[in-house]
Amino acid sequence: MKIAILAADGYEDQELWYPRFRLLEEGYAVIVAAADTNNKISKYGYPTKVDQLTSDLNADDFDAVVIPGGIKGAESLRMDPQVTGFVKQMYEQKKPVASICHGAWVLISAIPIKGKKITCYKGMKDDLIVGGADYVDEKVVVDGNLITSRMPTDLPAFMKELLKQLISN
Repeated sequence: MKIAILAADGYEDQELWYPRFRLLEEGYAVIVAAADTNNKISKYGYPTKVDQLTSDLNADDFDAVVIPGGIKGAESLRMDPQVTGFVKQMYEQKKPVASICHGAWVLISAIPIKGKKITCYKGMKDDLIVGGADYVDEKVVVDGNLITSRMPTDLPAFMKELLKQLISN
């Protein structure tokens, strides 16, 4: 199985690396995708190598997508039509779409969130509410193939749900 993790400069370190390592431990192929081939630099200066361009992403080739937060990174991701198109395709194909923290901005821009139960970092909950989502303040919220969490401390619960969906698909 192949999992895409989306990256842009300013990504939240733990929200990219923790899922990446957990997925690798479980034997999944993990592809970090970004708009260009330059290493992406995290919020705290840690680089990650880019494996594939977002322009080359095809939902038929992947089993799930992880959208890390980080204000700057998530904002860049949501403005990339290749990213939002890919996330929309993954969502429509009923594949796990896992978003944490500010990664929910990508969901707002990519899929119809009205009536969906979603969580995110508390500082952006109004964005979800205005978009019509049913904001829930819990470690992890699952609504169909959407898996969302609030912050890095929620990563164990987030990954438990993502892995559960991957096993059941």
